[in-house]
Amino acid sequence: MSHNIVIKYFTLVKFSHTLFALPFAIIGYFTALKVSESQFDSWLLLKVFLCMVLARTAAMAFNRYTDRNIDKMNPRTQSREIPAGEIGASSVLIFVLLNSAGFIITTWFINNLCFYLSPVALIVILGYSYTKRFTALCHLILGLGLSLAPIGAYIAVTGEFSLIPILFSASVLLWVGAFDIIYALQDDGFDRSQKLYSIPVLLGRKRAIYLSRFLHFISALILFIPGILLHCSIIYFVGWGVFSALLVYQHVIISEHNLLRVNVAFFTTNGIASVAFLCFFLFDYFY
Repeated sequence: MSHNIVIKYFTLVKFSHTLFALPFAIIGYFTALKVSESQFDSWLLLKVFLCMVLARTAAMAFNRYTDRNIDKMNPRTQSREIPAGEIGASSVLIFVLLNSAGFIITTWFINNLCFYLSPVALIVILGYSYTKRFTALCHLILGLGLSLAPIGAYIAVTGEFSLIPILFSASVLLWVGAFDIIYALQDDGFDRSQKLYSIPVLLGRKRAIYLSRFLHFISALILFIPGILLHCSIIYFVGWGVFSALLVYQHVIISEHNLLRVNVAFFTTNGIASVAFLCFFLFDYFY
């Protein structure tokens, strides 16, 4: 595979956007170590990282595959790799299958519960791509897919479910769902014309933004609780404050009449928020 093709595939799946959920997978891993008093295992952490990347890559590539005809009609997305003819649709589908198989195989080397749940995880993250065809709750289903990261990493260490990683996952679900509502504001007119479903189409821009703010507020509240249950220091709560402030910031820079900075709100701000929170979490964990 040539260098240019590799770059095109990285662009296709927006590899840099792995930063949204990957920090929470790492948080789930270290939470499990703390709760179960397990020893740090760099090989297990690498497998968790690999599962996260493979699953997220499969999901994003499948989304591009299933939406290829929609993307071709939408002026905003016509330049994407498949509608632009830079990568063939069949090649992308093979890429999805390879990443999905790699994900399942990697879970087999972790523990039985991860392996048994891996098809369920794939159903959720791949199934999301069809949801905007029949439900405005598609944003929350996207959030559900990414929310599997912290609880999946926790199970990788402990082999069982627990309340604290579920709280992290609930926070991620609402956080992702809320910022995806913001992102969908760009396409509300197109989605409406194509009879596609989204919160902005259902509620209109103003109420969609209000709902996004509410979901971010609840997400931040939930994220506060694990710090109490884990008996974290003030460092955790400073990180929580930074994360929450960045959620507020993205609502300050966009409005129903001004969507020029949606990409800043969606990509940059949320990427910084998750990485910053991870840094504070790890600082609290180690020091």
